[in-house]
Amino acid sequence: MSGRAKSTRWPGSPPEVYGTDGAPGDAAVHNRAVLHSPTPCSASPRDATTMHPRLLLALFLPLLATLPLLPAPTPPVATTWPLTPRPPVLRGWDPPPTPYARGHRGVDLRATPGAPVRAVAPGRVTYAGRVAGRGVITVELHATGNPPLRTTYEPVTPTVHKGDEVSPGQPLGTLTPTTPHCPTSCLHWGLRRGATYLNPLTLLPPHLRGSGASRLLPLS
Repeated sequence: MSGRAKSTRWPGSPPEVYGTDGAPGDAAVHNRAVLHSPTPCSASPRDATTMHPRLLLALFLPLLATLPLLPAPTPPVATTWPLTPRPPVLRGWDPPPTPYARGHRGVDLRATPGAPVRAVAPGRVTYAGRVAGRGVITVELHATGNPPLRTTYEPVTPTVHKGDEVSPGQPLGTLTPTTPHCPTSCLHWGLRRGATYLNPLTLLPPHLRGSGASRLLPLS
């Protein structure tokens, strides 16, 4: 009986090559080493949900740049109303839903023709002239951010000039007779920051706004 050892192999495993003495040869030893050696484990990939903060910043900064900027809050810098005594509001702030839609980009204050129109806060006159047949005064308010707030008054006959520095309560001009904008004599008071229209009543601190001064009156 031959002394050759019986070979036990798993199906599909490579054939073992035996040496002359019946022991497995070098090739068989190599094959067994390949078959039975553990497969080295590679490092597990980084969790796909975990991203480096710099990569996140690089991804989202371009998106943030496309978002519209909200206007800065209006500081209550006014120390007086543009008319004295405190005027009733004929028509309030009614911003349009879109830039070209109908709305009311300011407030209308009841007043009599010839009434003095006053600066509500310190600033510099940037326009004093006529627009579409109406006298208009624009004052850029100091220390109100960038771009600064600009308040407008119309229809007014100006007594100030472009470049004049004005203080709160200082007369800017006198109210001219009514225009088709109001059914009765009124001052249209507006406020803008850049191209954005704002509610001019927000310039007034609460103690100046009060409850009785801002009531809306019937137009008839």
